[in-house]
Amino acid sequence: MKTLPETGFLRITHILGNPKTNTPPIIPVSKSTWWAGVKEGRFPKSIKLGPHTTVWRVEDIRRLIESPVEPIGN
Repeated sequence: MKTLPETGFLRITHILGNPKTNTPPIIPVSKSTWWAGVKEGRFPKSIKLGPHTTVWRVEDIRRLIESPVEPIGN
């Protein structure tokens, strides 16, 4: 896993990875799983910075990594 900054924001490609730029995933799930988890409250809420820019707080992603959620169906 790559090192996260102390504070700031991450875009979805930073969280889920991007094969075009060889960015490894921090949370290895699909986009649809990620967005379903955000909607259900299993993953952190997003922040809209503009009409085409959605981000998540680094602190929220770090908290998710430290105490992962239960898989669906358990």
